[in-house]
Amino acid sequence: MKRFFALFFFTVSFFIFSPQKTSAYMVKYKEDYYKLFHVHYQQYPDDVMENIYWLEQAVKADFCNPLYANVKIDDEKDWEKYRYLFMMHINLKLIEQHMRLGRIYDKKTVKFYDAPWKDIYIENLQKTLSCYQAGLYYWQEAKLWAEKANVKRFQFLTLTDIQNWEDERERIGNGKLNYEKILNREIARVQKNISDFESMTDKTY
Repeated sequence: MKRFFALFFFTVSFFIFSPQKTSAYMVKYKEDYYKLFHVHYQQYPDDVMENIYWLEQAVKADFCNPLYANVKIDDEKDWEKYRYLFMMHINLKLIEQHMRLGRIYDKKTVKFYDAPWKDIYIENLQKTLSCYQAGLYYWQEAKLWAEKANVKRFQFLTLTDIQNWEDERERIGNGKLNYEKILNREIARVQKNISDFESMTDKTY
């Protein structure tokens, strides 16, 4: 019995205190950076900016070998459509993250009693405005890639492993998903709020 406990504690001690081999993971391809993108239930500015960084890196990186793609690739046609859908989806996520960041600083309504802090509100609204305006750029990119994935020769090809991306492509094509309309509406509202704050004086309240 004593030998059994001695052997048991030796084995446990060996695994706890002996050096463990770990494998390094190199972030190199679009798919790698996309895996680092994550959405928390409650996102703080740093969380959103981190996500934007990873997504931007994904835009700039190369695709991995088709063998290691996020979906099953059977031929060159699958591979081509996958790349278009991936770029479309990444740009849509960049829009969402910029809108999340913009909402953090957004002042939805302007009240007369906000006048004493108008400079702070204007500064924050300028941040919001720049985020929403950046979203328009990514929308143009998303539309471009959606159009590439929506040409006639892909008409009967659906990558079912990324059905949600296919749904996004379809919604962009039929106009049901239109971030340009949403962003322009929000930009106009923010610009009006900035103007309202700028027109405030010491006698406003």
